[in-house]
Amino acid sequence: RYELDVDYEDAYGFDIDYVENMIASKRTDELINELIAKFKKLEESYDFVLCEGIRRAFLTPTIDYDLNMLLAQNFGSSIINIINAKDKSVQDIYENILIERENLLSHECSHFATFINRFDERNYLELKEKLKDNDSNIYILKEIKELDIPTIEDVVEVLDAKMKLCFQNCNTRVVRGFKIAAHGVDNFLNCMEEDDLIIVPADRSDIILGIIGAFYSKEFPKISAILLVSKMELHPNIQKIISGLKNYNIPILSVPTDSYQSAKNLSRIYSKLRVSSERKIALALGLFNSSVDIKAIEERIQTQQSEVMTPMMFEYKLFEKARQNRKKIVLPESADERILRAVEIILRRDVADIVLLGDEEEIKESYQRFGLDLGKASIIDPDKSELMEKFTNIFYEMRKEKGLSYQNAKDAMIHGNYFATMMVHLGYADGMVSGAIHSTADTIRPALQIIKTIPEVDLVSSLFFMCLKTKVLVYGDCALNQNPNADELAQIAISCASTALAFGIEPKVAMLSYSTGESGSGEDVDKVKEATKIVKSLRPDLDIEGPIQYDAAIDKEVAMIKLPNSKVAGEASVFIFPDLNTGNNTYKAVQRS
Repeated sequence: RYELDVDYEDAYGFDIDYVENMIASKRTDELINELIAKFKKLEESYDFVLCEGIRRAFLTPTIDYDLNMLLAQNFGSSIINIINAKDKSVQDIYENILIERENLLSHECSHFATFINRFDERNYLELKEKLKDNDSNIYILKEIKELDIPTIEDVVEVLDAKMKLCFQNCNTRVVRGFKIAAHGVDNFLNCMEEDDLIIVPADRSDIILGIIGAFYSKEFPKISAILLVSKMELHPNIQKIISGLKNYNIPILSVPTDSYQSAKNLSRIYSKLRVSSERKIALALGLFNSSVDIKAIEERIQTQQSEVMTPMMFEYKLFEKARQNRKKIVLPESADERILRAVEIILRRDVADIVLLGDEEEIKESYQRFGLDLGKASIIDPDKSELMEKFTNIFYEMRKEKGLSYQNAKDAMIHGNYFATMMVHLGYADGMVSGAIHSTADTIRPALQIIKTIPEVDLVSSLFFMCLKTKVLVYGDCALNQNPNADELAQIAISCASTALAFGIEPKVAMLSYSTGESGSGEDVDKVKEATKIVKSLRPDLDIEGPIQYDAAIDKEVAMIKLPNSKVAGEASVFIFPDLNTGNNTYKAVQRS
């Protein structure tokens, strides 16, 4: 998930057999020294190293040895205690905490935090009462059943099943249960439940067609997948029917075993949290963010500050900021699958309230067809909304002097972007996200007509967050203004710098040109020089350099040669392009490379 640039061999110490052999041979000190060497190698290359300890159950019972504590001593690391609270009483959990505390004291190790995982929230108050006089760095994470529910990917792994028919993200669908199709189709359809895996021989075409028909009916639950058994293939005519269906979304798997053995094998299945489990990861992150004092954790880590800003770090900061300043966001493009999948992530991570615009039945049918859970999102149909008349009247009054008729005002409000913009304007929502399936003009026009720009800004511009391997840069303007003059270029620079700061990026602004400093001349260079002067006069607090070439702005070695005394050269985070031709081509070139 984090795509760390580290070799697998460098990311672990030794295998279990080697460790046991070293301990049994009384070569523990040698083992520790080897592990310290590996640890230091990582520590020199990374700002933070998290060491996953070894569970005692993995070692042979004859080795009564707490290797984790010994390593913590020698690494100078604190200990994180993770307690699996599943099916444990409050007293058992409390005793576990006390035992671990005594263990830490006896080994003179510091306690970083304790995470009580999979806790029954019905006993929350009882446990909090027990812990009231204890270390504050104890966090309780409740049991979330969905995290323990297997997915189709788990089924494929345990059964060694072949995926006969799949679509995007089908592996992440949950499997809450399984049914063997042993009845006639009439009776079996009544047995199906939501997210079931249906076990059926491939020659039972009647059952298969019935299942497919039920999946697209509003009267039956949505199953997770179909599992074909006994080495049989679907009849060619059934395959033709499936291939001819529009938006077919039922995964089909196959195994060589019969129905009985397949069901027996499924009883052994368990859930895994994989790198590809985006939905479960979003749910787990939402639980963690709502249960843990992340700021306190960050302060305790006490790692050296780094200039590195990976896309994952940037994403984390965005989610954290959104969670701390929760807003209601309206999305007018509910017909786009990408929007629906993004909404589920937002809801699972619990960082914003979402409003989807469109026909309620169509939206629900769409997200259920994709196997998504958007039950927490609000849905408003502009055509049926009681707000339609109010919005139409307000928009008509705003634009009637410009020749807008009442009917045209009403027609505009039916358009999702106009309705959503009016929601933001009147405080029914805090923000709108659009542009996935609408043009730039269709997205911006409603905002310009209804909300307008803030008083000190005359020009609307765009920016891109360019997520590179170890940094996130801001590019502007790469989408709207074709050939801005000096005043407009200055406005673009100030707007981009302010936005960068709002997103947690320290703005160091590079006003780009084909020359650096005083090395060149000409109309284009003069425009950039003038724009830079304007920015400095309006915002003397900003670090800005211009004109400057791209290489001098981003590369420290080049900067040392061309502009050795600049605060921006080699460290720029905001890149302002002189015109749309340059900006648009540059961002696309960087994006593709």
